[in-house]
Amino acid sequence: MVRLLGRSDARPARRPRGQRGRRTPESALGRRSLAAQVFVLQVVVVLVLVVAAVVALLLQVRHDTTQEARNRSVAVAQTFANSPGMVAALASPDPTAILQPRAEAAREASDMDFIVVMNTDGIRYTHPKPDRIGKKFVGNIQPALDGGVVVEEVNGTIGRLVQAVVPVKASDGRVVGLVSSGITTEHVGGTADRQLPLVLGSAAVALALATLSTALVSRRLLRQTHGLGPREMTRMYEHHDAVLHAVREGVIIVGDEGDLLLANDEAQRLLDLPPDAERRQVVDLGLDQDTAELLASGRMVTDEVHLVGDRLLAINQRPTDLAGGPAGSVATLRDSTELRALSGRAESARERLDLLYAAGVGIGTSLDVARTAEELTELAVPRFADFATVDLFDAVLDGEEPEARGALRRTALSGIRKGAPLYVVGERIRFVDSAPQARSLHGERAVLEARLAESPGWRAQDLERTEQVVEFGIHSLITVPVRAGSLILGVVSFWRSERPDPFDPDEVTLAEELVARAAISIDNARRFTREHGMAVTLQRSLLPRSLPAQNALDIAYRYLPAQAGVGGDWFDVLPLSGARVALVVGDVVGHGLHAAATMGRLRTAVHNFSALDLPPEELLGLLDELVARIDQDEEDDGAGAPVSGATCLYAIYDPVSRCCTIARAGHPPPALVHPDGRVEYPDVPAGLPLGLGGLPFETVELELAEGSSLVLYTDGLVEDRERDIDTGLELLRTALERGSDGTPAQTCQAVLDALLPPRPNDDIALIVARTRALDADRVAEWEVPVDPAAVGEVRAAVARQLARWDLEELSFTTELILSELVTNAIRYGSAPVRVRLLRDRTLICEVCDGSSTSPHLRYAAMTDEGGRGLFLVAQLTDRWGTRYTPTGKVIWAEQPLP
Repeated sequence: MVRLLGRSDARPARRPRGQRGRRTPESALGRRSLAAQVFVLQVVVVLVLVVAAVVALLLQVRHDTTQEARNRSVAVAQTFANSPGMVAALASPDPTAILQPRAEAAREASDMDFIVVMNTDGIRYTHPKPDRIGKKFVGNIQPALDGGVVVEEVNGTIGRLVQAVVPVKASDGRVVGLVSSGITTEHVGGTADRQLPLVLGSAAVALALATLSTALVSRRLLRQTHGLGPREMTRMYEHHDAVLHAVREGVIIVGDEGDLLLANDEAQRLLDLPPDAERRQVVDLGLDQDTAELLASGRMVTDEVHLVGDRLLAINQRPTDLAGGPAGSVATLRDSTELRALSGRAESARERLDLLYAAGVGIGTSLDVARTAEELTELAVPRFADFATVDLFDAVLDGEEPEARGALRRTALSGIRKGAPLYVVGERIRFVDSAPQARSLHGERAVLEARLAESPGWRAQDLERTEQVVEFGIHSLITVPVRAGSLILGVVSFWRSERPDPFDPDEVTLAEELVARAAISIDNARRFTREHGMAVTLQRSLLPRSLPAQNALDIAYRYLPAQAGVGGDWFDVLPLSGARVALVVGDVVGHGLHAAATMGRLRTAVHNFSALDLPPEELLGLLDELVARIDQDEEDDGAGAPVSGATCLYAIYDPVSRCCTIARAGHPPPALVHPDGRVEYPDVPAGLPLGLGGLPFETVELELAEGSSLVLYTDGLVEDRERDIDTGLELLRTALERGSDGTPAQTCQAVLDALLPPRPNDDIALIVARTRALDADRVAEWEVPVDPAAVGEVRAAVARQLARWDLEELSFTTELILSELVTNAIRYGSAPVRVRLLRDRTLICEVCDGSSTSPHLRYAAMTDEGGRGLFLVAQLTDRWGTRYTPTGKVIWAEQPLP
C-alpha cells in the first residue's frame, strides 16, 4: 500500500446491530436546529441593521458637527478680523496689549476655544494661553496671506478641532495680519443623544418580531417533516443522499458489520469488484489487505492514497452515524494516477514562476552592487540551489565597465549550512580556461556540470579544494554569465548537495532567467555607483579642502553627503580685511550633478562678492540676482530645471568689536551657545530663498562674548522624513547644551551623535565657530585732524607703537604706507579721518574718512607729478583694498609680520 498526504482518525465505536433503525432524542433536536438557525440568522440581520443605523447616525452627526464648526470658525474669524480698529491695533507698537483683551472677550462671547491674531509671518499676538503669545502659529496660512480663507481640521492638544484663518486687510487691500479661530468638535452638536434612544427602541421592537416569526417558522417545519414515514426517511438517509452527492466518483457504503451495502459503477470499475459484491464482507472481495481493512474499519480518512492494481486511488471515508444516521461508513474513490503526474509538473512550474516573481520583487531593492548580488544568492538558496555564489569583476564593484578577461572577486555566497569549502566573500579568483565559470564567461552561455566528481575541467581549477567540495557533498553545478546588454559583469554559480538528483536542462533555463533578471539590477547598481562617484567627486572638489588661517574664530566643521544621492549643500570660511572673518553656509534644493554644479557656481560667486567687503544683506542681494539669471538662462536653453529654492546664511564676525552681522535667505536660523552653556536661536529675519527676488534682505548685529559659539548648519541636520524642523531644532539645542564644555570638534561630534539619522537622505553641513577677541593692546587708533601737518604726527605715533610691539623693522614701510593713505584722505576725503593699526597674523593699517570716493591704482607716466602713491602701497604690502561703511570708507593694507 502507498499512502500520500493522507489523514486518518479513529472512528467512534459502532452501535449494536439491534439499534440500527431506532430513533433517538437527538433526531428531534436535529430537526429543531433548523428553526434555531433561522432565529439566529434573523437576530444577526436585525443587529446588523441596528448597528448600521447607529453608525449612519453617528456619521451624519459628525458631518453636521464638523460643518457647523467650520461655519462658526469662519464666521467668528471674519467678524473679528473686520471689527473696527483691527488694522490700527496691528500697526500699533504693542498689538498684544490692545488685541488680547478683545480676543478673549470675543472668544467667551462666541463660545470658541481660541481666537488668535497674528502677523503675516505667523507670529501670535493673542492666545488664550499667554505663554504661547509671540510663538509661531501652527497651521497653513499661505492661502490667507494671498487673501483667501483657510479652514483646517487638526488634532490639537485639546482634541479634534476645526480652525479657520482669514486675512485682515488694510484699506488699500493689503493683508496686514491674520485672525484664526477654532472650536473642538465635541463642543458642537448633541443630535446623537436625542436620536439614539429612538433607534435602540426600534431595534428592540424588531428583535421581538423576529423572535415571534422564528417560533412560527419552527412550528411549521416540525409539522411538515412529521408527515414522512420511517421507510422513506431510512431510504433517503442510507442510500440516495450518499449516491446523489458522489455520482462522479466511486462510492461505496459499508455497514457496521463490514458488509458492502452499495457500490456504484465507478467504484466497481476502480476496485474491479465481482458482480455479486453487495451484501458480502469487504475483506472477501479480493482487494489488497490494506484497502480492505480500511474500508471495513470505518476509519475517518481524507485523501489517503492506496495502490490498487496499477491505479493510485485517493480514498475519503466518513462514518454515516455522525449526525444520527444509520451505522456504517461511506467512502469515495478518485483515480489520481494521471492527476498526480500532472499536478507534480504543475506544482514545479508554479514554484518556478513564484521564484521568478520573487526575483523581480526581491532583487534590486538597493542601488548597491554587493547587496544586489547578496539578494540573488539569498533568493536562490534553498528554493533553487543548496549553495549559490556570485563572482564579479572589480571594475563592476567600482561602477566601471569591466573587461572580458581578468580576475573576479567573490561578491556574495549563501548556503544551507556553513563550512562549505568554496571561495569566501572578498577573495580574488582567476578561473582556468577549463573551469565551467571560465567557459560561461568566454562562451557567454550557461554551463551545466551534472556530476562534478566526473568533471576533469572543473577539478583542474584547484585539485585540493575541489576534492574537499566533493567530500562535502556538493555534486552538481550550473554556471551562468551575468550579462547586461553587451557587457559581461561576472558569473553566478548554483551548487546542489542535499538532493541526490543532479541539475537538469530545464533547471538550466530557469537559472538563466533568474540571472538575467538579476543582471539588470546589478548593472543599474553599477551605473548608479559610477554616477554617484562622479557626483561625489565633483561635489568634494567644489568644497573647501581646508580652512584658511585666521585668529578670529576657532572653527570645526563636518560635511556628510547623502547616501541616496549628492546634494547641493556647501559652506565656507572667508578671511576679510580688518581681521574679520565671514562664515557662509548654503543649500541648493535637489540632488545630483545639477545641484552640485550649481552649488559650485554659488560658492565661487560668494568668494568673489566677499572680496568686495560687502555687507551681508548686499552680498545676498547679488546672489539673489545671480540665481535669477541662472534660472533664466537655463529656461531659455532648456538645459535643465531652474535652481530656485537655494538658501544661504552669511555672517561676518569682527574680533575687535566682537560684533557679528548676520543675514539669511530662507536658511535655518543659526544657534548661539553662550559661554555659560545657554543656547538660543537669534531672531534673524528669514528672507526669501535665493532666486525669488522682490524683497531686500535684513541683517541682525549681535555682540558676542568671547568664548561664545556660533553654530551654522543645513536643514539636513534638523529635518528629515521622520521628524519636523521644530523637533530637530529642539534636539539640536539639547545636544549643544550637553556639548558646550568641549572643543568645537567635540561639539560637532556630539551634535552628529544626537541628530544624525541612520541613512541620511540629504546632505549635512555643520560649522561650530568659537569666538575670540583681539586684545586691546593689539589695537592702536588715532584721530587725525584734516591738516597736512598732522601727517608727521601720525608717523611719529605709529613708530612709537611699532616699537612697543617690537616691530621696528616695519617702521619705514608702515610710515610710508600711512603717509600716502593719510595724505590721500586729507586731500581727497572728508572728516573725520582716523588711523587704526591691528596686530594680528599680519600688521594691518587702516585709514578711515567720511568720503565714499574710492582710490584707484594707476600707472603714472614719466612726466606725471602724482599717481604713484597707491602703486607704492601695492608694492610694499601683501594685500590692500577698500571697504565701505555707513559713514564713509576704509582703505586698508596688510604687511606680513617678521
